[in-house]
Amino acid sequence: MESFMDILFYYNSCLLSTITSGLTFMSFLFIFLSLNHFDVLKNKCNLFSFLSDPMEESEESEELREVKEESEELREVKEESEELREVKEESEELSEVKEESEELREVKEESEELREVKEESEELSEVKEESEELSEVKEESEELSEVKEESEELREVKEESEELREVKEESEELREVKEESEELREVKEESEELREDTSNLKIHLIVHMKKKPYSCSVCGKSFSRLPYLHAHEKTHTGVSEYMCFECEKTFTTATSLKRHQRIHTGEKPYKCSHCDKRFSQSADLKTHERIHTGENLHVCHQCGKSLATKQSLDDHIRIHTGEKPFSCDQCGKRFSQSSHLNVHVRIHTGEKPFSCDQCGKTFITSSNLKIHLIVHMKEKPYSCSVCGKSFSLLRYLHGHEQTHTGVREYMCFECEKTFTTANSLKLHQRIHTGEKPYKCSHCDKRFSRSASLRSHERIHTGEKPYKCSHCDKRFSRSAHLKTHEMIHTGEKPHTCDQCGKSFSFKSTLKRHMKIHTVEKPLKHSLRSRMYRVNSSGPSTEPCGTPY
Repeated sequence: MESFMDILFYYNSCLLSTITSGLTFMSFLFIFLSLNHFDVLKNKCNLFSFLSDPMEESEESEELREVKEESEELREVKEESEELREVKEESEELSEVKEESEELREVKEESEELREVKEESEELSEVKEESEELSEVKEESEELSEVKEESEELREVKEESEELREVKEESEELREVKEESEELREVKEESEELREDTSNLKIHLIVHMKKKPYSCSVCGKSFSRLPYLHAHEKTHTGVSEYMCFECEKTFTTATSLKRHQRIHTGEKPYKCSHCDKRFSQSADLKTHERIHTGENLHVCHQCGKSLATKQSLDDHIRIHTGEKPFSCDQCGKRFSQSSHLNVHVRIHTGEKPFSCDQCGKTFITSSNLKIHLIVHMKEKPYSCSVCGKSFSLLRYLHGHEQTHTGVREYMCFECEKTFTTANSLKLHQRIHTGEKPYKCSHCDKRFSRSASLRSHERIHTGEKPYKCSHCDKRFSRSAHLKTHEMIHTGEKPHTCDQCGKSFSFKSTLKRHMKIHTVEKPLKHSLRSRMYRVNSSGPSTEPCGTPY
């Protein structure tokens, strides 16, 4: 069908071009003949005007013949012109056909384009179907990937469950082993207790037998057990293998070091079964529990006081006898108890094993630390019944109450000055004896009071622990802080009894009291009078000669 249409279109094109060229030629021929025919007719008319001439009849007949021929020719031309007109009409029809053929060509092209579009649409529909299929495949693949992930998770869960099952089996086995080990531990503890009981019994029997077969080769001291002898021999050799990393103090045994370290850590693992008191050493706990049970108490034959241990009784008897067998190697001071000597030695060494966990301040004894902690608590539960002043410790209240009663039980035999407390008397007596047991670790200066030593050492260290609560100024002494805070508060606690004037400092009050008690010197009064005269008049020379 397509080849036929192509052939028809080609034929029509050729025919139309042929007809067009023929029509053009015939048009030119018709115009030429028409012009010639016009000239012939004109000549014929001229001839008709001479018909009356008989001589010319023959010529006219010939001319008529010619005219007839020409008319025939014209008829033929007319016929040809009609034919040409028909041809022209056909050519017009052919031109229309050509236009139609062009339209058909355009339609063909459009149909071809449409066919291509159709093919493309079909291809697109196929692509769409394929894309839909691919999207379905993609969704299926995603579902499969999710299923795969779930399967992997399930596989992992399965593996974990298997591991947990194995762990469970192992834990059951371990539980059984633990139960067996606990049973074995209980058996071991029972055996150790029995062993300890038997060893303790053997050790205790040695006490009754009063045998001390192990003697020191240096001093001859005897011991009931060999470990006691070995520990004693280290005191002669001076070897201290165990050192505390907190204070660098050394010990001869690991047990002694462990016992000492509880001072720094504050550990008290031994608790009394009768009260809430705790102890760092088992021996102290046993000694304390005798107070509750009343077992094996040692009684003083002089005052009847009962003590828990024989050592405590020996220390107590020294109060009656006045014996002081323990002396300080540095200052020669003697003490009735070794614990008092140990505390005293810390003054020379500067050791302060007890530290405050709030401000970091260190102390020589735990009792001093407890007193210091009351400062942070800011509690003063003990108040004076006379003036209402409050105190943090009961002994501070007792010392204060003696200022109201006027009782001074303690007197210095050197100057007969009396004091309300024994400690005040002791500090006073150092003025007469010249004793200064507290030495500065930075220089050779010595002091009679520990507080004076602490204040002096702050000169070397630059420490200023006392901070003003109103500003950022700091001080090395609490007295200086109190004096400074009066500037902010405006407090004037010292009042004159005679004129009622108040002062911030006691020294200022004493200086003021001299105005009321001491007469002014004559020299001073004359000088002041001379000054008044000079200041009142224009003259600057003295009015008189001072005496």
